[in-house]
Amino acid sequence: MIRSSLICLLLIMGVVAHSQKAGEVARPKLVVGLVVDQMRWDFLYRYSDRYLPNGGFKRILGQGFSCENTMIPYAPTVTACGHTAIYTGSVPGVHGITGNAWYDSNLDRAVYCTEDRTVKTVGSTTAAGEMSPRNMFVTTVGDELRLATNFRSKVIGIAIKDRGGILPAGHSANGAYWYDNKTGVWITSTYYRNDLPAWLDKYNQKKEPDQFYKEGWNTLYPINTYTQSAPDVQPYEAKPFGATSPGFPYVLSGMIGKNYNVINVTPFGNTMTLNVAREALKGEELGKDEVTDFLAVSLSSPDYVGHSFGPNSIEIEDTYLRLDKDLGDFLDFLDQNVGKGQYLFFLSADHGVAHIPGFLKANKIPAGTVDDAAMLEEMNVQLKQKFGQDDLVVSMFNYQVHLNHRVMDSLKMDKEKISKEVVRYLQKKESVARAFELDELMETPLPAKLREMLASGYYPSRSGDIQIILKPQYIDGWDVGTTHGLWNPYDAHIPLVWYGWGIKPGKSNTEVYMTDIAPTISALLHIQMPSGSVGKPITEITNK
Repeated sequence: MIRSSLICLLLIMGVVAHSQKAGEVARPKLVVGLVVDQMRWDFLYRYSDRYLPNGGFKRILGQGFSCENTMIPYAPTVTACGHTAIYTGSVPGVHGITGNAWYDSNLDRAVYCTEDRTVKTVGSTTAAGEMSPRNMFVTTVGDELRLATNFRSKVIGIAIKDRGGILPAGHSANGAYWYDNKTGVWITSTYYRNDLPAWLDKYNQKKEPDQFYKEGWNTLYPINTYTQSAPDVQPYEAKPFGATSPGFPYVLSGMIGKNYNVINVTPFGNTMTLNVAREALKGEELGKDEVTDFLAVSLSSPDYVGHSFGPNSIEIEDTYLRLDKDLGDFLDFLDQNVGKGQYLFFLSADHGVAHIPGFLKANKIPAGTVDDAAMLEEMNVQLKQKFGQDDLVVSMFNYQVHLNHRVMDSLKMDKEKISKEVVRYLQKKESVARAFELDELMETPLPAKLREMLASGYYPSRSGDIQIILKPQYIDGWDVGTTHGLWNPYDAHIPLVWYGWGIKPGKSNTEVYMTDIAPTISALLHIQMPSGSVGKPITEITNK
């Protein structure tokens, strides 16, 4: 008996020694990051009674570790900033991605976050591929993994949105791939390579969007069982499929061969993205050797659906019920192709979302909208009346007013007087809680949390002159649909669940931040944290 036990122990020790040589750093075969674009934290639980026992959400919550109180530590809470912060551990004031777009005072024009006029599209003839990560100043955790392994690790980014694939993958990525809305194929840019990889070219030939259009979108379960949502077809919901298709079932067969952007506003955009991620994993042989690889996937469709229908809609409920199933299937795929317990997986979001103001007002909760384009026009009219000059306000990106410095400098106009006039105008608006010059941020009476979030989002040449803080439940928008971007918890409280390699089950309500994700991964992998990281490793994860 003793001899048998000793033999078993020696065999076990031999297996361990074979799988990890003495002195080697323990790392998973693969890290998979899944960012759900526009996922409020409460969606983990809002539909939990309908999530499948073998689906994705119950699996990662039951077998993984959930950081229940994960917050975004800056504003504006928008897609490009969120994806960058997750993978860099940094904030816009350091990494430079201050919005999906911004007005650059050095260039004197609007700039899209991933635009790059020096590169060309690969995979189609449109301009959708003229993109790269060059506007991001810092490294990502993927970059640091590549540096730590002398570039033997492979890093791939996948998303419908270019910014959701490019910014997480980083500067040195082996590839980033995104969806061309005009052609219905997945593309890249010459920043990464000069032709599509064979696995992606083969996938594109399937024309998968047309297959989903043929099926159409009906609810996964009988529509009368969607009791967590408002009744179908509300006046405050948008109609992305046309005025003749206001509610379920959505017939999409007329989109076949055209209107390839419509797939984005359905849960099938998630299915398509995860299918591309599967092909990338197989085609690039991720997780197949002793060197850790990284797959960064972003699911863009919940954002498109959420903007159109809001978080209390049947469309969003159905999107998450289908995502639960898709996520479960994807985890099964990872188990089969990488190995259960051999990959580190995390799920998070780039931001949350506000309820549609029309829905809130119908339920006696104060809310409203702001037409920032009309506000900009009105400001310029009033400024011309007072100062005699046209177009003194050039943009209102990211809840900030950007003044026309080129004109003011050339005419030697008094910036201080113009700024104060703008502040006076804004403070009279019912929707505005605060308006102040950003130069005076530290002297403005504000709760410390708001001041820190705004300071963390500020980068001088890419931020404005005057900050606007809207009242809670107010959004910039119109009578239909909703958005995000403010400091409030509905925009800033996000899910963060860890699963797989080295993760023990549990949960914590300790406040952590989006910027803690990258340093936590860095600590687990024993690599340097990204170059602009301001976050800290989450010890409840790293100390296990």
